[in-house]
Amino acid sequence: MAPSASPLATGTHVFPVRVYYEDTDAGGIVYHASYLRFAERARTEMMRLIGIESSKLSARAGVSFAVSRCAIDYFKPARLDDLLEVHTKVIEVKRASLDAEQTVKRADVDLARLVLRLAVVNQGGRAVRLPAEIRNALINLSQSESHS
Repeated sequence: MAPSASPLATGTHVFPVRVYYEDTDAGGIVYHASYLRFAERARTEMMRLIGIESSKLSARAGVSFAVSRCAIDYFKPARLDDLLEVHTKVIEVKRASLDAEQTVKRADVDLARLVLRLAVVNQGGRAVRLPAEIRNALINLSQSESHS
C-alpha cells in the first residue's frame, strides 16, 4: 500500500503506517499520542508531494507551520503490527492558517479522526501570512477535493 501517486487528483493524500511496538502500550494497543505522530508524518509527506518541504520552507520563506488547534476523536483501537492509512484533506486555506482533517483507517474502518488548524509562523513564532506560492498550492489541493 503506497501513498497516492497524485494527491492533487483526489485532494486526499493517503499515507501508509505500520504499527510498531514503540507505538503501543503494554497491551499492544496503539497509545493515544502515537496517532499525533502518524498524522504529523502524513501531513509532512502530503506537503512534500505538493512541493512544500519543511526545511526549505523555513530556509527560503522564513516561515513554518505550527499546530494551533487539534481535536481527536478515537473510534476503535489500532494494534501492534496493523497496517494503517492516514487520509489527509485540506479543508480550508486562510490568510495565515489552514484547516485539515486526517482520518486514521485500518482497511476501510475509521479508527481516529483529527481536525487541525495549522498556523503559519515566522522564525520568531509570530503569525504571518502564507506566502502566495504555498497558499496557491494548498488552495489547489483543497479545491481538487471538492471537485472529485
